[in-house]
Amino acid sequence: MKLPKFLLGDHSDHPDAVYVIHTQFPRFIINLETEAIEWFEDFDPEDEKDLKSEAENAIVQATAFYDLEVSKYE
Repeated sequence: MKLPKFLLGDHSDHPDAVYVIHTQFPRFIINLETEAIEWFEDFDPEDEKDLKSEAENAIVQATAFYDLEVSKYE
């Protein structure tokens, strides 16, 4: 199965939270309510600099994905 790059998620215990799940490297979940990020990757210290810019770009893309998805319902 080929997963989409981003998925939306929610949880009934956190009704105000909206989660965007990034399924490609670097994999993470971002809580758009609090902007907290949970990484599914272990980063090597020597790779951290390169991954930082890649991760920042993925977070911007995740937010844009959410905005686009929400606009489809408006």
